[in-house]
Amino acid sequence: MSRARAAAIGSGAFVLAARLAGHDFWIEPSTFRPVPGAEVFVSLRVGQDFRGDPVPRKPALIERFALAAENGDAEIDGLPGADPAGSFVAPAPGLVWIAYRSRRTPITLEPDRFEKYLAEEGLEHVSKERARRGESGKPGREVYSRSVKSLLVSGAAGAASAAGTVAPAAKAFDRPLGLALEILLGADPRRAVPGKLPVRILWEGGPAEGLLVVAMNQASPDRKIRARTDARGAATLDLPEAGVWLVKAVRMGPAPAGVDADWESVWTSLTFEAP
Repeated sequence: MSRARAAAIGSGAFVLAARLAGHDFWIEPSTFRPVPGAEVFVSLRVGQDFRGDPVPRKPALIERFALAAENGDAEIDGLPGADPAGSFVAPAPGLVWIAYRSRRTPITLEPDRFEKYLAEEGLEHVSKERARRGESGKPGREVYSRSVKSLLVSGAAGAASAAGTVAPAAKAFDRPLGLALEILLGADPRRAVPGKLPVRILWEGGPAEGLLVVAMNQASPDRKIRARTDARGAATLDLPEAGVWLVKAVRMGPAPAGVDADWESVWTSLTFEAP
C-alpha cells in the first residue's frame, strides 16, 4: 500500500471517528437575517461544542426538510450528496423557520462509551435502568433520529432601528412546527438576549419533562448554559451575550416494538441569532 493511500485511509478513519464521537446536530444557514429575494443556503452540521462537520444531503434519511414562513410552507430542495444540503429564496419580510426531521439510524456503542454518553447528555435514567436490568456491561444498542430547526428573520422584521429597537414580526416566534421533539421559544430572542430566555420542549405535542437543555454561543461554545425541563417541559436559560446560539436536548426511551435496538434517542436543536 502506498504512503499516500495509507494517509488517505487514516484521514478518512479520523473523520469517521470524529463524526461518531460528535452527538450534536444542527442547522447552519448562510445568514440568519436574509434580504427578501436572496438565496439562502442551508447547511447541516454534526459535531460537538458548536464545531462540526458538514452533513451532505441524504434523501434516504430525510423525513422532512422544509421552510415555514408567514406566507406559507415549502419543501427545501437540493441535490443528493450536496453540501449545503439545500437552499431557498428568502420570502417577504417576517419570521422564517427551517425544519429538519430525519429517519432512524442504528448504532451500537461499547459499554463504557455508551455509559459516558448517557452521563454527558443527562440521561441518567437510562443508565439506572440498565443497571437495574444488569446490562451496564453490555453494549448500547440504539436507534437515533434528528428533530431540529432554525429561526431566521427576513427583511425589515429582523432589522434594528436607530434607537436600537427591533421591528416586530407578524406571527409569533413560538410557533410549533410539529416536530417529534421540539424546542419552543418563550420570548423573542431578539429582545430577551442577553438575558433570561424561557423555552419549552414538546415530545409528540406534549410536555417533555426532565430533559437536560444546553445552550452555547458560537463565539464561546465552551461556556455552556444548562437547565432541566420541569413538568410543563419548561426551562429558563440565562444567556449572557448576543450572537448565534445553539440550544439542544435529547430524549431517550425504550425502542418501539419491531425496532432492532434496545433504546431510541431523538435529538433536537434550535439555532438562532440575537442581534
